Amino acid sequence: MAFRNSFFLVFFFAAFAILSNINGGLAARQLLQTTTPPNLPKLPPMPTIPNLPKPTTTLPPLPSIPTTLPQPSQLPKPTLPPLPSLPSIPTTLPKLSLPPLPATSLPNIPSFPTIPTTIPSIPFLSPPPSKTSP
Repeated sequence: MAFRNSFFLVFFFAAFAILSNINGGLAARQLLQTTTPPNLPKLPPMPTIPNLPKPTTTLPPLPSIPTTLPQPSQLPKPTLPPLPSLPSIPTTLPKLSLPPLPATSLPNIPSFPTIPTTIPSIPFLSPPPSKTSP
């Protein structure tokens, strides 16, 4: 079922692509067969941009960069503060104990009622007593 749907979708897409190319080709042929466009009037030339006047004063020279940089006679030695001391780790663990439970007694659990084994007789649903006794 899915194969059939995808087959039809591909078929319609291919048919659409072929028809689009045919229409595009016909449109290109139509454009090639048209006459040459009429002569349009020439546009006036673009105006020229005026030149800026050249400065008459000379620019000051750029400062020169020294080829060698001055070196300090002796670099200062950095001094680091001492590292803080780490606390000592205990070698023995303390004994773990739970706190004692309070000495209260739990309440009594109520007893479940028993399921009756005989069905009680209901007077107006039971048959009337027989007149003769066997």
